[in-house]
Amino acid sequence: MKTKKICLFSCMLIILMAIPYIGMAQTGEKNKSGNPVGDKIYLFNGKDLNNWVFKLKDPSVNPLTVFTVNDGVIHITGNPFGYMRTKGTYSNYKLHVEWRYPTEATNSGVFIHAQLPDSVWLKCVECQLQAGNAGDFVCMNGADMSERSDKSKPFVKKLAASSEKPTGEWNTMKITCSSNTITVSVNGILQNKGTNVNLSKGSICLQSEGKDIEFRNVYLTKLEK
Repeated sequence: MKTKKICLFSCMLIILMAIPYIGMAQTGEKNKSGNPVGDKIYLFNGKDLNNWVFKLKDPSVNPLTVFTVNDGVIHITGNPFGYMRTKGTYSNYKLHVEWRYPTEATNSGVFIHAQLPDSVWLKCVECQLQAGNAGDFVCMNGADMSERSDKSKPFVKKLAASSEKPTGEWNTMKITCSSNTITVSVNGILQNKGTNVNLSKGSICLQSEGKDIEFRNVYLTKLEK
């Protein structure tokens, strides 16, 4: 009987010691800042836009008429110009964004490392979604990178031919921000790389620029520093 009690006590002790490691396996290892590494952080929950701030060129327009959610999809009318911005700021991550133009191939963008104060053309790096040019960089309002050789222009052209899908079909853009380097792929094709970027942290924005665009499955995964 005594031997059985000792064995039972030993088993319980092993289980108690293992609990913290089980928790780590379930929630993901954390980096030094306390953010989960390798876990998805959903910027859009599929239901509402409570995690976002809105900026429009015309402040008299109600943002709720421009940015709406239906069946897990964000719809942006494109008029007036502006954006929806995450309340939080992020660095060292992989961002996954799916988008499509429902009726007409037009223009929009994903802003990364966006800096306050809010303005329609705030300081950030735009990952272009303009039809035919998805994957271009636009260095806005003071943002810069080594690949921007002509400082009189904000653009850094993409590396490959367009890999976008036809109007009405969903596209996937993946943006990796690692320290001061940014890479962008569109539908699995590497389209651009920016190095020595003078921004490494900021908000993420989805742009309203002209006409209708839709977004879904907007999430990021943290990278180790």
